[in-house]
Amino acid sequence: MESQINLPASETEWIELLGKIPGYDPFTTARDCTFDAKAGALPLKFFDACLTHVKGKMAGSAFHLMPWQQAIMSNLFGWKRPDGTRRYREAFILVPRKNGKSSMAAGIGLFVLCMDDEPGAEVYCAAADRSQAGLVFEIAKEMVLADKCLSDRFKPYRGSIIKNSDRSFFKPVSADVATKHGFNSHLVIADEVHAMPNRNLIDVLTTSQGARTQPLTIYITTSDYDRESICNEKYDYACKVRDGIIDDPYFLPVIYEASPQDDWRSPETWRKANPCFGVSLQEEYVRRECQKAMESPSYENTFKRLQLNIKTEQDVRWLAMDKWDACGDYVDPESLRGKECYGGLDLASTSDVSALSLVFPNVNDGKSVILPFFWLPSVTAMNRVRKDRIPYDTWAKQMRITLTDGNVTDYDIIRRDVGKLAEKYRIKEIAFDRYNATQLVSQLGGDGISMVQFGQGFVSMSAPSKELEKLVVSGKIIHGGNPVLRWMASNVSVEMDAAGNIKPSRNKSSEKIDGIVATVMAIGRMHSKPFKAPSVYEKRGLLVL
Repeated sequence: MESQINLPASETEWIELLGKIPGYDPFTTARDCTFDAKAGALPLKFFDACLTHVKGKMAGSAFHLMPWQQAIMSNLFGWKRPDGTRRYREAFILVPRKNGKSSMAAGIGLFVLCMDDEPGAEVYCAAADRSQAGLVFEIAKEMVLADKCLSDRFKPYRGSIIKNSDRSFFKPVSADVATKHGFNSHLVIADEVHAMPNRNLIDVLTTSQGARTQPLTIYITTSDYDRESICNEKYDYACKVRDGIIDDPYFLPVIYEASPQDDWRSPETWRKANPCFGVSLQEEYVRRECQKAMESPSYENTFKRLQLNIKTEQDVRWLAMDKWDACGDYVDPESLRGKECYGGLDLASTSDVSALSLVFPNVNDGKSVILPFFWLPSVTAMNRVRKDRIPYDTWAKQMRITLTDGNVTDYDIIRRDVGKLAEKYRIKEIAFDRYNATQLVSQLGGDGISMVQFGQGFVSMSAPSKELEKLVVSGKIIHGGNPVLRWMASNVSVEMDAAGNIKPSRNKSSEKIDGIVATVMAIGRMHSKPFKAPSVYEKRGLLVL
């Protein structure tokens, strides 16, 4: 194996290289582990001498690891326990897109397969679906075919790379595989962990490593949004190891990220989060992506997560909060008395938030007005206050939400309150989701209120969702700064179909969005009928000549 790489020549240079992991000191956490410079140099030589880039403008050239990649490799494979086995058993590598994660992961798999001297080693690349799992595998297969030494030692097949000498193998495996038993994993590379639908596949693979002398699991991913997930679980653990909160000398945390306080529009922030910035990741590309995020609120979170590793509140931020807040002018409910409006009623389960949103078209200098109303069982509210610090108690004191006694919503109170609103305002229709709504809707209809069923699919929700976004961005709607509705607006994430239709997503949103769903339904009914502006004669009366 011949390599042209310049390796650290002294202890000082090795210490400098190993210390390049952001915020992490491998020496103070080492306990009885020691660094073996020869073992630390081996992966650097292997990449340089045996592997080539197979994609992009660098395809065909030798895989020269950058300093940040050298630090990962030397730390992973150079540190040894007293028995001579590897120090690290897990590594969490958080790096934004376009920084060469997949190629590095493929190289790690081939290095372990070549150099670990583990009989019958099973190396798996795990991902959310077949295409993602196959991405790293296909890169590894092309690397094998591009090097004579590797192609002499390995036989690549459609779904595996087999080591000729002992039948060790490298295979892709995905979360959508029905049967995931019989594994005896030596190395598990979990790619794009943020996209994993659950932890099942990772648990199956990692619990199959018990018979191996020095198993290794590497999580390679970009940031997830704020939710319960295996990605966020490992990220939180890695942060605590890095910061010295958890003492775990066998877990390597590699975290490249910007902070939420950094200016995400600044090239300095781009450079901070991306170790390949200006090399494989061109500034022009990041600038274009940033410009796209500035022009499209729905792309802002995507840019922050995938390009800067900033954990966002939701998957896709639909409503830009600066634009939302700009629509928060004061609304006097009394000034709307007798005005025409349309409603959306979103009834949750009996133990959760129910919401009614009334939208008054063009009543304030050509702007529409939203009046939201919310109900929640008091027991649920107090539990959420204690557990999640959602300020339902404060909002109740501010009369922004009505708390009903007990642990279930009292639908009679909702019926009473809606009836009072119908006496005060000219409610033309109230749109409702049929889920949980049968009895109350029937009662409200019996009270003389026109109730209209409203579908929750893309066909029904897309047009009014886009209309709400347009009204917010253009400042053509006023919501009065209601804090409950603002909270729900900040939670909302949308999903999109292949045709570009959108709708608010309860599954993807980080928290409650009932008020926004109700508002979308109200706008849907409002735009199903053309608004008739008041006649000039209604304003001034008839003139008699």
